[in-house]
Amino acid sequence: MTTHGGFEPVFCTVVPPHILDRLAKSDNPARSGPAQRTLVRDSELRARRRVTSEYRLAAAPAAKAPSDQPLRTIYDAEHRTDLPGTKVRAEGSDPGQDATVNRAYAGLGATFDLYLKAYQRHSIDGDGLPLDATVHYDEGYNNAFWNGEQMVFGDGDGEIFVDFTNSIDVIGHELTHGVTQYTANLTYYGQPGALNESLSDVFGSLIKQYSLGQTAAEADWLIGAGLLAPNVTGSALRSMKAPGTAYDDDVLGKDPQPATMDDYVRTGRDNGGVHINSGIPNHAFYLAATALGGHAWEKAGQVWYDVLTGGELTEKAFFSDFAKLTVKAARERFGDGGDEFQAVEKAWEQVGVRIL
Repeated sequence: MTTHGGFEPVFCTVVPPHILDRLAKSDNPARSGPAQRTLVRDSELRARRRVTSEYRLAAAPAAKAPSDQPLRTIYDAEHRTDLPGTKVRAEGSDPGQDATVNRAYAGLGATFDLYLKAYQRHSIDGDGLPLDATVHYDEGYNNAFWNGEQMVFGDGDGEIFVDFTNSIDVIGHELTHGVTQYTANLTYYGQPGALNESLSDVFGSLIKQYSLGQTAAEADWLIGAGLLAPNVTGSALRSMKAPGTAYDDDVLGKDPQPATMDDYVRTGRDNGGVHINSGIPNHAFYLAATALGGHAWEKAGQVWYDVLTGGELTEKAFFSDFAKLTVKAARERFGDGGDEFQAVEKAWEQVGVRIL
């Protein structure tokens, strides 16, 4: 297991604060109430840092060689907030009547499969870490999160958001925060934090594409499609293909993500705009993957994975640092004779990130 610095896991959610802030100000209590409760709960969880996974694993006895099979456990919080909750499904057991439990179980498996089969990584930590998830968290909880140890899913308020297990890319997104935690451990603020969020979007999208057998051209490149309630004007939380177009709704407002550095957002909210400016590296990945064609996890995804896990990406890396390493990784993996490094280099150029 490769880690950097103090290895402090962060509390990472899929719904950004700017969306919840807007909902919390709504005149409609069916919208404002759940949003206000979600914001309070998220604030409490961020403040209550749990014992780190590194400490927990270091204290555990030496494990056997990691298996090529996941070890999943699904818990039901029963609309309370105590974690992990009541155990409702173990690895290898048959599906039950609760579709939310079944989707969480399948999503954990799909994430495990992509990392193992595409990148030979055994689970989140590379060493067979068991995958735990809790569903039905809190009342009307409008989020899903990785807390440094496990996944947690809310059911949504039914007014703006629905069940957070509906989108397999969201499950992959949150679990990838765990991969980043165990590897580059990118600081969750500003550009490093936006890279952290972007990497989760990248691999969340790849997990969906892998599970569906889609090529880069066939993929929708949406993050969180299926999370918005029917009356919301939008398709998803974010679009990697066209940042800034995922939603434009009277209640939610307009998607604020920029696609290029020309529109980079400077803000103190959302840890320096980590869920907003992630649109820039997201779009660079989309451009590289579609330029290379085929299955995005095979070339562009491999390059991004090489950089995330290669040991050269520092905790406080900026976009330009990451971009430079992706070009280097493309050269090292595919050589100078192909189109790979040129496609990667051009993608960063298109989004206005300079490679020094």
